[in-house]
Amino acid sequence: MSAPDQLPRGVSIVGTRVPGFDEVLTPDALAFVAHLHRTFQPSRAAVLARRVERQAEIDAGATLGLTPETAAIRLDPTWRVAEAPPDLIDRRVEITGPAEPKMIINALNSGARAFMADFEDSLSPWWSNVIGGQRALHAAVRGTLAFDSAEGKAYRLGDRVATLLVRPRGWHLPERHVLVDGEPMSASLFDAGLYLFWNGRERIARGTAPYFYLPKLQSHREARLWNDVFVEAQQSLGIPRGSIRATVLIETIHAAFEMEEILFELREHSAGLNAGRWDYLFSAIKTFRGPLAPVHAVLPDRAQVTMTVPFMRAYTERLVLTCHRRGAHAMGGMAAYIPSRRDAAVNDAAMAKVRDDKERESRDGFDGTWVAHPDLVPLATSVFDGALGDAPDQRGRRVGEAPLGAEVPGDPAALLDLRVDSGQVTEAGARLNVSVALQYIDQWLRGNGAVAINNLMEDAATAEISRSQLWQWRVQGVSLDDGRPLTPERYRAIRDREIADLDGPQVGLLADAAEVLDRLILEDDFTEFLTLPAYERLP
Repeated sequence: MSAPDQLPRGVSIVGTRVPGFDEVLTPDALAFVAHLHRTFQPSRAAVLARRVERQAEIDAGATLGLTPETAAIRLDPTWRVAEAPPDLIDRRVEITGPAEPKMIINALNSGARAFMADFEDSLSPWWSNVIGGQRALHAAVRGTLAFDSAEGKAYRLGDRVATLLVRPRGWHLPERHVLVDGEPMSASLFDAGLYLFWNGRERIARGTAPYFYLPKLQSHREARLWNDVFVEAQQSLGIPRGSIRATVLIETIHAAFEMEEILFELREHSAGLNAGRWDYLFSAIKTFRGPLAPVHAVLPDRAQVTMTVPFMRAYTERLVLTCHRRGAHAMGGMAAYIPSRRDAAVNDAAMAKVRDDKERESRDGFDGTWVAHPDLVPLATSVFDGALGDAPDQRGRRVGEAPLGAEVPGDPAALLDLRVDSGQVTEAGARLNVSVALQYIDQWLRGNGAVAINNLMEDAATAEISRSQLWQWRVQGVSLDDGRPLTPERYRAIRDREIADLDGPQVGLLADAAEVLDRLILEDDFTEFLTLPAYERLP
């Protein structure tokens, strides 16, 4: 066990002295995050317990819908979210990636309007990655971040950089390297708390403020908890109330029914909503996983579930209309394609798909979009330039379609109709899911949270789709396109074949990845997040 010379009362550190340890984990910083944990852990435990209860209700036959208890919020015409600060008004293209020095520099220099530094789905939470990410952000905020590659290439921040946002880990995740009163502290509060402690006042002194993305929320109560955290953090740090702004990722099917309530709870700290499409698909699968789930809840191969299928269209339409009638930004989803600098055909295909995706979002009224690679920034920017013209956003568009004082138009039940016309579950799709999950978990265990596989940038969210589909197909006895079901024996045969195609279990941590995947696919109980059992294997 390693620790600073003087630890705050009740705080202990299990993690070793990795680079940045002494700079990031000072006694004052640890006291601040411990205070947040002690203050909000009871509420965090309560919302997580409610998730379990809600899933049990759905497994027993309950469904989702708009809640009568919060109808007054939806029907109240008097409230709007706080106006966006100047550097969060024009968000036409945002780039995302792990909070690592090279990525941070390249993303901030990319020409995108904003960069989301990620401690969640694209960062493997090795202790060294978590502490190194905080250290890198501290330097980036002050303009001093530098990185020199093993090949001798120097990376430095330019004079004009993107607006910085940070995504902490979700409410469900612990940070087991730091104990508060004997229990692992909330990873959400650890990530957000350290960033705020070191950079909140500095960001404001530099004419901006601390901005966040909030992942995996399932209800407005979880948004209220974040709002309470922000109020307490601002008071403790002596920064003005309302300085912190947060964009919520609507990436659970539960939250899709509470978009307006989530905006309301965060309204003084809100920066809008984002269509977190990949986690949303994962959420749809795992929510309607039980034996009483409707047959159309079994989705076909992942590649066939595009943003144009009806239930995904209903989701994005509702998000845009909800945001714009409350003055909030509606942010589009991730373009996961990776351009190729070596293969012109691959590059042209990726660019065409990205252009189609971004043109659809801009037509729908989104105010901006996400990309995963700097080479996609010019293309996405040109698409949104064409839609926005001289305006910084599209918040004034489509407002008349959702007048205040009434429910947002559109049948909420459309969010639950998961049918995909002509969709199939195929052996090729099962093999692809196994291969992607194995490769991603292998890299995640080795410390890489964003992994290029088959010309796509895979992260934890896309890996979750792959493994949850395999579990669902096995448990539901779904027949593949050859008429045979995905039995445990057939899964194991596919797994062994895919491992062989990856040059065998001795490569990297593929053997460990296979053990994790077997647990996720073959256990009768569904594991809520693959990162929970996989986290147990990290140093």
